Amino acid sequence: MTPVRFPYVERTPGQGRTSLAPLLPLRLSLGSQSLSVLALVDSGASLNVLPLGIGLQLGAQWDQQTVEVPLAGTLSGIPARGLLLTGTVASFSPTQLVFAWAASDQMPIILGQTNFFAEFDICFFRDRSIFEIRPK
Repeated sequence: MTPVRFPYVERTPGQGRTSLAPLLPLRLSLGSQSLSVLALVDSGASLNVLPLGIGLQLGAQWDQQTVEVPLAGTLSGIPARGLLLTGTVASFSPTQLVFAWAASDQMPIILGQTNFFAEFDICFFRDRSIFEIRPK
């Protein structure tokens, strides 16, 4: 399958190239609810991470998620629970994505090694401010 290219996006308007990041337009779904979001594609992240508010907007119930997920690094100490969502990238088939649903909104949606990078091949071209994605 042919990869789809996406531009890097300014995370902080007005700061130019220093704030560019690989932010992926993504459709997240849970049951009949869905949201279009931007998610940070982060090859250094171990897990996919979902902020609390996004999960709530999708209709997830915190108390119904029983699998606790330990977060590390700057997110260490923030409670998180496992949440399975469907993600759709561009015109690719929907994919099941496992998230550590954090009890905080102090982070972006993060797409990491488990399981985004297990489902997609990603190539970063930082010097050209683009990245490519294709399903495995």
